[in-house]
Amino acid sequence: MPARLLAVDDAIEIVRPGGAHVDVGHATSIAHPRDRALDPNGSQQIEAVSTQPAARSYIWVVEIPDVRWGMTSGRRWSVVGLGLALLIGIPLSVRAIPPANSDISAQDLLARIEASTAEPFSGYAESLGTLQLPVTDRFSDLGERTRMRVWWQSADIWRVDKLLATGEIDSYHRPSTVTTWDYERNAVATSGDPAVRLPRVSDLLPPQVAYRLLDEATPDEVTRLPSERVAGQSAPGLRLVPSDPRSSIAHIDVWADERTGLPLRVEVYGDGDSAPAVSSEFMSFSAGQPSQSLFAAPTPPEADYRGDDVIDIADAANRFARITVPQTLVGLERSTSTRLLGVGVYGHGVTRLIAIPLWEEAAEPLRTQLSLTPGSRLAAGSVLLDIGPLHILLTDAPDGGGWLVSGTVTDSTLVRAAEVLQSRFGERR
Repeated sequence: MPARLLAVDDAIEIVRPGGAHVDVGHATSIAHPRDRALDPNGSQQIEAVSTQPAARSYIWVVEIPDVRWGMTSGRRWSVVGLGLALLIGIPLSVRAIPPANSDISAQDLLARIEASTAEPFSGYAESLGTLQLPVTDRFSDLGERTRMRVWWQSADIWRVDKLLATGEIDSYHRPSTVTTWDYERNAVATSGDPAVRLPRVSDLLPPQVAYRLLDEATPDEVTRLPSERVAGQSAPGLRLVPSDPRSSIAHIDVWADERTGLPLRVEVYGDGDSAPAVSSEFMSFSAGQPSQSLFAAPTPPEADYRGDDVIDIADAANRFARITVPQTLVGLERSTSTRLLGVGVYGHGVTRLIAIPLWEEAAEPLRTQLSLTPGSRLAAGSVLLDIGPLHILLTDAPDGGGWLVSGTVTDSTLVRAAEVLQSRFGERR
């Protein structure tokens, strides 16, 4: 019975007697149904067994020759138990190795991070927020903790799997197209990649969080932090303290791979926070091009296939709202993207704001949800809620609609922005 230890994200494959390789998946930090697979000829089954939290970054794979799906559960799990027993005795102490010192300056590290956007990578990451986002069925379902596998070739071609307790939801991105496979529901959805949208799971990856928040950071805003070991890598760190008083972010800490500049860990602190309000970190990481076979969207039999023309209310408002948005709001310039129509995106980096006009059917459920969320309050006739450094405000228009205004800006900045927008609610484009 061949057995081998794999790092998380190593390819799991079967070698037939003739030497042909059949890729049947990738090792993950948890055992779920896709980790037990049969090759196309039905000649061999594998078991991928997780024994430790994802931070350990290793699982034991036991390959079982010449078995069928008829194998009894008792026999199968006895094999699993063997893998568990073998793994317990293997010391995994990568995190205990001290990180190497680095003399790179904060300014040079910032430049290296900014230049890393074209670097390919793969790995397993977790993001964590200290508060649960208010959720309705029309809004993003990103929760407090998100576990992700990622294979990233470029901003145009990538795959991110959101790992759940009972399955996973895999997103495959090609230029201008996103295909999502919900494993548990056996549902495949294809949509475009709109100019503006609500957050999706790929936005929570450490590089994406860092790129967005470090956008247009100036050299005088950053200082060095001691190196730390992240995902087995020695990672020098930097801290950004915003110079703009309108920002609700106190500081951002980023640790990056020194060779590629790819961010490996990001921590975001709001004013007065002793712990990060948002963090995202690789538990396992590998720089370099992933296998091209990983980017092919699945076509499972008997799946429910659908195409989504409009993916969420932000996309719908941008395309169909006939209300004008100002070019400047509370001193912040609007993005000049020609694809932005009914939605306004203002500022950059740590001082960013979005304004979305909502119709009554979209505004009322959100208004109710925000009002019921602990910590919400009324401000100038609007519902206001702070979630760490993210501040959210929803106005109340005479027709039941309103402006959803959100961003990493102070409450006073958000209220002033809402007052300007509310006065323009009747202006049409």
